[in-house]
Amino acid sequence: MKRSVLLVPVLLAIIAIPLAWVTTASAADFKLTYSNFFPPTHIQSKLAEAWCQEVEKRTGGKVKVNYFPGQTLTKAKQCYDGTVEGISDIGFSVLAYTRGRFPVMSAVDLPLGYSSGKVATEVVNRVNQKFMPKEFDDVKVMYLHAHGPGLVHTKGKAVRKLEDMKGLKFRGHGTSALVVKALGGTPVPKPMPETYEMLQKGVVEGAVYPLEANKGWKLGEVTDYATCAFSAAYTTSFFVVMNKDKWNSFPADIRKTIEQINAEWIVKHGEAWDTSDMKGIQFFLNQGGQLLGVDAQEQGRWKQAVAPIISKYVTDAKQKGVSNAQEIVDFIVKSLNELQ
Repeated sequence: MKRSVLLVPVLLAIIAIPLAWVTTASAADFKLTYSNFFPPTHIQSKLAEAWCQEVEKRTGGKVKVNYFPGQTLTKAKQCYDGTVEGISDIGFSVLAYTRGRFPVMSAVDLPLGYSSGKVATEVVNRVNQKFMPKEFDDVKVMYLHAHGPGLVHTKGKAVRKLEDMKGLKFRGHGTSALVVKALGGTPVPKPMPETYEMLQKGVVEGAVYPLEANKGWKLGEVTDYATCAFSAAYTTSFFVVMNKDKWNSFPADIRKTIEQINAEWIVKHGEAWDTSDMKGIQFFLNQGGQLLGVDAQEQGRWKQAVAPIISKYVTDAKQKGVSNAQEIVDFIVKSLNELQ
């Protein structure tokens, strides 16, 4: 009887060992939330969701990400602050939606004549890696990417030359709004998710956006013409960032794994922008849309028209404390020359 009594605490201790291990393993799991404004069917949203799945897979289930597309957790404009404040652990949206907050990175969006999403994505990550802007100090940057050439699209009226822009209202936001104004149109600043309805209801006569949005956002259903003035083409930079405290809570091996995945997803996003541009063109043409060519002389006029935007960026950025603003622009132009 005494021997049995003595065995009881021993058995309890043995049983407690695996129970303690299970409890510890469960506590070591990281459950994250990811907010994205793209609709779930968009290729950029699908890539974000695939990133979540890849992180879970390659961390052996230690990190699980609950994905919220289509502004279901935070709105596009709130996404960055929402990540900083911990409303979401990860956020994916547009830098230009928080205007004035990213004076260094906004240089990437300038109308410098982008040719592809792959090039724009390479450029935006180069700029971040070289200049390491303090504007990102309140988050951990996962990676950045940028869409292909942003072009003028119109409904009802074809824009073949600069004079055709006058009197027309265009949805534009951030740099795209500056481009609209420089070309002679009137910008109406609204986020991308509102563009379809604005065009459909005639609130605006056009919008400036990459060709992929004709299918990705179905804008090819409500526009008739795309003006291929690539000399004035801008891009839009997108961020994928993580709450800094959440990132710092990870052990070194998990951080290393996620960084490796991030590097792979930079390439995937750049390629996806270009693939979806091609699909956007096809969708647009299938809806009866027309691609309007612009001759060399007119291309020069468009380039000249948007040049003041670049000069003004340098002046304004210096006033905001970015003393090397011209160096940043020169670096982007040099990178474009190397990559295009």
